[in-house]
Amino acid sequence: MEKLDEKTPEELLKLMNRKDKTVPEMVEEQIPFIKSVIDQTVNTIKNGGRVYYMGAGTSGRLGILDASECPPTFGVEPDLFTALIAGGDEAIQVAVEDAEDDTYRGKQETLEKLTRKDILIAISASGNTPYVLGGIEGAKENGAATACVVCAENSRIEQEVVTPIVIPVGEEMVQGSSRLKAGTAQKLVLNMISTVSMIQLGKVYDNYMVDVKATNQKLRERVLQILMKITNETEENSRQALIDMEGDLKVAVLHILFSTDYETGKKYLNYYEGDLRKTIHFLREMSVSEREIE
Repeated sequence: MEKLDEKTPEELLKLMNRKDKTVPEMVEEQIPFIKSVIDQTVNTIKNGGRVYYMGAGTSGRLGILDASECPPTFGVEPDLFTALIAGGDEAIQVAVEDAEDDTYRGKQETLEKLTRKDILIAISASGNTPYVLGGIEGAKENGAATACVVCAENSRIEQEVVTPIVIPVGEEMVQGSSRLKAGTAQKLVLNMISTVSMIQLGKVYDNYMVDVKATNQKLRERVLQILMKITNETEENSRQALIDMEGDLKVAVLHILFSTDYETGKKYLNYYEGDLRKTIHFLREMSVSEREIE
């Protein structure tokens, strides 16, 4: 018996922290399986498909959180990562009764949205959520790839998907509260899947977010600082380069390093599928007269 209600706040914090420390070690054991999901995710995106997260309650909200962060961080289209949650938008803030038990609704949502080009990543603490199981069934009927992040061994969801990630976090400090260790494990894995996939797709140069969308003053300053660090250019010249290159950070890098104009810079980047490192390498290897892309 933990007798949590008899412990002091400090004792509770230490207990909670001690339990949380076990989660990263469990995640580490799943790295080979996480890599497999990332490989599938990258292939999905390269082939014109989309990534769907699907969950109920905390699991669904974590999917929404990760999906919503990808467009501003990596400059991808808003629907490249899409999250489906039992109960719809209302369930983001309040619990929708019985929504997670609606197998039919889960199946209908994936039948309507997913194609054979897409991948469904199911998220569930128990691994037995009916809504998610229905979603997997629909995804498979449409020929989509399937994977999962679950926090219990030998679950139905684990058995239904092609690539399972299983992190058996064990009993929670507050029994049944899947937002604790299970939620932490799911968040860590989703961070890995989206971030490493985006790095593989050329959305990061060195450790800089070179496709970040500068939608506010803080991000505009961040873009400026990234440009200065990559090119070792002055602040004044970097600001002007961003103005001249229509705010496109990658094109501004090429403009400063190789004196390319906007259209030429975009042409080089498009040829290398937006990969800044490959583009810079090409331009450094070629003389000015040789910098031609058919």
